[in-house]
Amino acid sequence: MGTFSFWHWLIVLVVVLILFGGKGKISQIMGDVGKGLKSFRKSMREEEGASADNAAAADEPKALRAGADQNLDTTVRERDQAAKS
Repeated sequence: MGTFSFWHWLIVLVVVLILFGGKGKISQIMGDVGKGLKSFRKSMREEEGASADNAAAADEPKALRAGADQNLDTTVRERDQAAKS
């Protein structure tokens, strides 16, 4: 059984059963810890999504956010004319 003897694996099995098995207080505590970790991961994912949305809005030029699309057309034409020259 690898480098550990039968007794080592038996002790590990007993500890795992005590922590996660049965209807005892310890198994309830370990279940609550698992639920807490799952909730923490979910909130971290939501926070990363919200911060990415805020960063994208901050990177956007102010003229586009204000809805000044008319100025954008003239700027593109001016740039194209300068490139042809």
